[in-house]
Amino acid sequence: MAYLFVHFTSRGYDDRECVWFSVSRDGLHWTDLGNGEPVLRSNIGTRGIRDPFPVYDARLGKYFILATDLNTEGGDWDRFSHRGSRSILIWESQDLIRWSEPRLEKLAPPDAGCAWAPEAVWCAERKRWLVFWASCIRLAGDPVPKQRIYAAFTDDFHRFSPTFLWIEGPNDIIDTDVVRDGDFYYRFSKDDNGKIITVEQSHVLVPENDGGWERVPCPLLDGFYGLEGPAAYRLAERGEWCLLVDQYRAQTGYLPLVTDDLKSGEFRVLAPEEYDFGKRLKRHGGVLEIPDSAAVRLTEALGVAGS
Repeated sequence: MAYLFVHFTSRGYDDRECVWFSVSRDGLHWTDLGNGEPVLRSNIGTRGIRDPFPVYDARLGKYFILATDLNTEGGDWDRFSHRGSRSILIWESQDLIRWSEPRLEKLAPPDAGCAWAPEAVWCAERKRWLVFWASCIRLAGDPVPKQRIYAAFTDDFHRFSPTFLWIEGPNDIIDTDVVRDGDFYYRFSKDDNGKIITVEQSHVLVPENDGGWERVPCPLLDGFYGLEGPAAYRLAERGEWCLLVDQYRAQTGYLPLVTDDLKSGEFRVLAPEEYDFGKRLKRHGGVLEIPDSAAVRLTEALGVAGS
């Protein structure tokens, strides 16, 4: 077993808004791949890639990468969020090495200003993938537009159900990540007003009403400001869960938090000597468990950065 970290970067590289790969044997010590070249670029839409997220569908025998169609050249975040792309980028591959050309799927509602940070999670109840993302939109009663999480179901990442509102909060919600552990789903979201990561749990991924999700108190996260891009995954050999949080305010990249019980809400920050994110600054991405053989093939095909 190994891990693939799919991410973009924002400092020190000309190709910062592209897709980069890193691999790890333990999920904590990462080897950057690519010999200075990103794995994927975009020549469609805005020609920028942010927030890439990897998915594997065992039924189809395919890997997918979902990403934000966003080029931030010019730094006009008001335009990016209110008058930006309503589509998400998608690539697919059977071996993680040869990827399809990118395609755009317009999933955000017609009045939305963007479609940011798309991810997908398997819905055990409906036996389908739930794809979700953040869209800035002004609904009836809103004094100003607000970021909410919208979603759609898919069987193959080509055909999608009608889009629906999935997460409505008192504040803007920019990023969300979901994992399943036992009988519960756990949802990690960025409260953009408080700049913190909140945690919720539910037996059902898409309940009939908002009462299905309950807040999990997390003393560490509730007072940890300036975070975004949560990415949770199982550290099987340690019997723990790792939650990566992107320290965007400090511009220092990801920090790993671990827990042996998600429902407890008790996370601890790993000491610097317990992890290594490599030389490349990693921004908002996702982690996927892959076979050891796939990690070997990727390393041979892409090369090790700086080698």
